[in-house]
Amino acid sequence: MLGYVLGRLLAAIPIFILVAIFIFSLVHLTPGDPAVLLAGDNANPQQVEKIRERLHLDEPLIVQFGIWAGNALQFDLGESIYSNKPVTQLIAQRIEPTFVLAAVTLFLTVAIAVPLGVIAAWRANGWIDRGIMAFAVLGFSVPVFVIAYLLVYFFAVSLRWFPVQGYKPLSNGLLTTLHSVTLPSIALALVFAALIARVTRAAMLEALSENFTRTARAKGLGTFRILVIHALKSAGIPVITVIGIGFATLVGGVVVTESVFNIPGIGRLTVDAITRRDYPVVQGVILFFSALLILINLLIDLSYALFDPRVKG
Repeated sequence: MLGYVLGRLLAAIPIFILVAIFIFSLVHLTPGDPAVLLAGDNANPQQVEKIRERLHLDEPLIVQFGIWAGNALQFDLGESIYSNKPVTQLIAQRIEPTFVLAAVTLFLTVAIAVPLGVIAAWRANGWIDRGIMAFAVLGFSVPVFVIAYLLVYFFAVSLRWFPVQGYKPLSNGLLTTLHSVTLPSIALALVFAALIARVTRAAMLEALSENFTRTARAKGLGTFRILVIHALKSAGIPVITVIGIGFATLVGGVVVTESVFNIPGIGRLTVDAITRRDYPVVQGVILFFSALLILINLLIDLSYALFDPRVKG
């Protein structure tokens, strides 16, 4: 087991290095002089030169990358061109809404998708199965912003059950916060759940056809125990895998959803930084999300040991 964990950790290092090189290259892949782009059209040569020195753009590329990577390892992602505040400070100020939104979305996704996938496999080829798969196809096909606007129209504008936009911090109370993120969380969860429900169904169908499931039926075990205790545990690895892969979809959806619902999270920070051409913030946010995705996938890999005893060997 220890060897497996060390192997996963070592495998994540080159991935993170490649991601860091790509993120660093974003400024230099943009056509034109990065310093001129950052300074704006009305900047004078002195301002452009000041930005070039501030970002070490007058140094060779390898030196620039070494300085940037060294600072990043010390959690120094530079300063915002627009606000002159540290990027880490801006991310820290916006992390709560995004974390709450992602946590509630993940909870709703698992609560919706896994039971639907199990039921669809249990009633395979029946009308229940077809209905659940139709929901899955529809949920994965419709863009998240369309679902978000429909939810706003029906539940916020028409019924007035939820706020149209905005976020209430946890300092106002947990229930108040959950009420403010319900609609955006449902919008994201419907898209995310569609993918997981389909994978859960496929994995459950395979598990239900295995010999250990037939043995469990022959012993007279109840349906719930067969489905949940035996089949679902066997189907756990592909389901957990797709949750990790789908997390990338969730990250992309957060950017759109926070813009639609005017939630001051990291996704909204990203959109604002791109609009203002605030490249240090863009680089810092992408690096943050990339590190988060690598960490999530690492945890997913390590969780395989809970579902497959052969991993411990």
